[in-house]
Amino acid sequence: MATINRFEDLNVWRESRIQAQTIYLQIISNDVIKDYPIKDQTNRSSASVMDNIAEGFDRKGNKEFKHFLTISLGSNSELKSQIYRAFDRSYIDQSSFDQLILRNENISKMITGFMKYLSKTELKGTKFLIEEPEMDY
Repeated sequence: MATINRFEDLNVWRESRIQAQTIYLQIISNDVIKDYPIKDQTNRSSASVMDNIAEGFDRKGNKEFKHFLTISLGSNSELKSQIYRAFDRSYIDQSSFDQLILRNENISKMITGFMKYLSKTELKGTKFLIEEPEMDY
């Protein structure tokens, strides 16, 4: 397994970024949709998924990271509900709905798997690493 040094290297963050951009293109920037509250809430929840992954990663500790992943998972579930609402109001078609739901469910699985990994690993986060000072002999 490769060492991950930046949140941008996490597949789950990259997938959630794509999800946020897809939501933006299909719902938020769609001028035909005049329902501002759903556009705003959809925008905020899709952003929250990726933002909480990034924030948790940079907290440098597994406990905090898992906490932020839990928030991200909740935001992803909220987004899923909003995708249903957008479909029910005919803001998106069946094909778009199916693609959005599939990506959303895959992200939920990725977040859940990552949380399980963090619970099992011996590593507790980089903020707890102590670097040995270099000795000049």
